[in-house]
Amino acid sequence: MRLLKFTATVGSATLLSRLLGFVRDVVLARIFGASGATDAFFLAFRIPNFMRRLFAEGSFSLAFVPVLSEYKANGDREALRDLIDHVTGTLAAILLVLTAVGVFAAPLVLSVFAPGWLADNRPEFTLSAGMLRITFPYIMLISLTALAGGILNTFERFLVPALTPVLLNLSLIAAALLLAEYLEVPITALAWGVLVAGFAQLLLQVPALMRLGLMPRPRWDWHHAGVRRIMKLMIPTLFGSSVAQVNLLVDSIIATFLVTGSVSWLYYSDRLLEFPLGVLGIALATVILPSLSKKHATASGAEFSATLDWALRLALIITVPAAVGLAILAEPILITLFQYDAFKPADVHMSALSLVAYAAGLPAFIAVKVLAPGYYARQDTRTPVKIAVAAMVSNMVLNLLFVGLLLYRGFEGPHAGLALASSLAAYLNAILLYRGLRKCKVYVPEHGWFRLWVAVILASTVMGALLVFMTRDIGTWLQADVTVRVKNLTLAITFGVIIYIFTTMVTGIKKHDLVRGAK
Repeated sequence: MRLLKFTATVGSATLLSRLLGFVRDVVLARIFGASGATDAFFLAFRIPNFMRRLFAEGSFSLAFVPVLSEYKANGDREALRDLIDHVTGTLAAILLVLTAVGVFAAPLVLSVFAPGWLADNRPEFTLSAGMLRITFPYIMLISLTALAGGILNTFERFLVPALTPVLLNLSLIAAALLLAEYLEVPITALAWGVLVAGFAQLLLQVPALMRLGLMPRPRWDWHHAGVRRIMKLMIPTLFGSSVAQVNLLVDSIIATFLVTGSVSWLYYSDRLLEFPLGVLGIALATVILPSLSKKHATASGAEFSATLDWALRLALIITVPAAVGLAILAEPILITLFQYDAFKPADVHMSALSLVAYAAGLPAFIAVKVLAPGYYARQDTRTPVKIAVAAMVSNMVLNLLFVGLLLYRGFEGPHAGLALASSLAAYLNAILLYRGLRKCKVYVPEHGWFRLWVAVILASTVMGALLVFMTRDIGTWLQADVTVRVKNLTLAITFGVIIYIFTTMVTGIKKHDLVRGAK
């Protein structure tokens, strides 16, 4: 029950952040729409955001937390503080250099991520490069925030790190509503909002660290034993932990060669995918990594396997219906949240195409978040790297195949092929991770999985049929005002959840399926 409680805590905080994220995107869609300017900002934000997930929430956290957990398990407080101090100093120095290079070489960096804009000499390139100079320091600030969050999570202080993303959403909302109209280029207000959020997110960690008595005192020492171990683990985890983010970034690069609006359509659909992915996937990964690291350090193999089994069962019970619901409700959700003012019905339709494709991969995206810590907690980085490379290569091949085929066939939304390729690559990643854990007998599934699969699939089918019936007339949604849209969407989601829960209870999902192994 302890892990379930922590997951609920992190999930609730992430839910608040995602709800504010929707408010943020509603504001952005209403003020800026899906235009060349929004494409420019989303790419200028996606680059540091991508690197945040790759380094801060990805490779660094997955390398730092297991090593920190081992130091903590040894019980030497001074050694623990020494590790924290030297990791902080070394990381800060590296990030400072990286940030300086990124700010001065922003056009060069952007040319790697937006070759289509550069080749066509599109104005979005110049605008995005200017905003990238403003947003690039976010990498340094949020990476240090992730370091603080890793310390707090290791000591089971999950709430503050989980609430941190709320500040980014609040900052962007304030920038759009209060600053944009005073700037010559209104969209640049959002870039300044990102920078302010980086400082605010870092400062939020300070009181919690001080209460633990673990406020870092930065010291540079590249040769410190703990620092070298973390750096050694980080190199392969750059690939193993963030393949999904690499795939999304590849999508954005290819989208710059497609029609104007493609980057924005992918952004809005990805944002909706991030809701269940963040609330459950990131929450589970955040909670189980310290737990798995501790169980590995104390040689508790049976408990290690039981924790993985619990996380996978919980992921299955929630992600399959979430994927079905997200796909069926794609247009109603987009209409309700974004279809106002500058965001047109055509933008809804195009965003829905990629959202359906992303939704198909939701169970795999979350499975990867659960399975990867099973390797990193044991400080096995080689296996996930091999798997990540295979998944990335398959994603790139499928990107070219699907986009080329859709363009050849004259399909109205070739960008949806990018989302579908990412989903299929995520399934390959998840399957290979699962097979690896089974092969080395680190994970042994407990009884009851067949019954669980049957119950989830049956309940999701019944729920899906109800949602199709309730949302069959999209024209009515487009004509309704915001109050009616919100009411109808709330009713659809509520009835869908109720019918899913009722059907699962009837078909055999029990309370112990949710709590067994959650300790």
